[in-house]
Amino acid sequence: MNRIDRIFAALRADGGRALMPFVTAGDPDLETTAAILPALQRAGAHVCELGIAYSDPIADGPVIQASMARALDRHVRPSEVFDMVEHLRADLDLGLVAMVSYSIIMRIGAESYVARAAQAGFDGLIVPDLPLEQADAVCEAAGAAGLVCSLLVAPTTPDERVERIARRCSGFVYVLGHAGLTGERTRLSADLRPRIEQVRNVTDLPIAVGFGVSGPDQVKQVVEVADAAIVGSAIVRRIEEHRDSGPGRVVEEVERFVGTLAAGL
Repeated sequence: MNRIDRIFAALRADGGRALMPFVTAGDPDLETTAAILPALQRAGAHVCELGIAYSDPIADGPVIQASMARALDRHVRPSEVFDMVEHLRADLDLGLVAMVSYSIIMRIGAESYVARAAQAGFDGLIVPDLPLEQADAVCEAAGAAGLVCSLLVAPTTPDERVERIARRCSGFVYVLGHAGLTGERTRLSADLRPRIEQVRNVTDLPIAVGFGVSGPDQVKQVVEVADAAIVGSAIVRRIEEHRDSGPGRVVEEVERFVGTLAAGL
């Protein structure tokens, strides 16, 4: 069984919920990212979305856009991210999911990309700009390599398309907490609960909610209706704020903040 499936199965058996932090690989540098991953595990996270830097981020707000730009300025390449994960994998129980643009996969080739990701120790992919109509090749390659592949359901996604997206997903379904770009929000969308119920009507897969989940109170609200809360911009902003203080301070601050998020589960 894939590690993501095992994590969600164990949580469901105990009535638990998952915390899924997002960080950009290579921001502020790969060495710091390598130190952040075990810190996330210590803080109580279950799965980490590791963003692969891309010059035209899809649906990312200014905080994550800036982190991607910093990683690209350091010339961080997907192959280096794979090498980092491969070096750490044996010491991590944390699930690892690559958040990657379809353009990167297409340039490398779906089978080649997925094979290298699996070899490195990734457990799955999230491809935010992968059109459903073109998803078969990537999702089937992921499945053949033992990886899960999650697509996104937006607030504006029509009912019939929600069902088709859910059928194409494996591991979990990624539901957007609000329309628009990623970023911190003071409150969650009022229609989140009915949207989650809509997705549950068409799939037994766990449901993870991202976009706008920023603090422990919002994590608590999300996991009252969903199986996992995804937090990105609030973590990435703290990395940016402390990056000039050295990697030790960055890791300490991320671990502290993620621990407060885990307390909301």
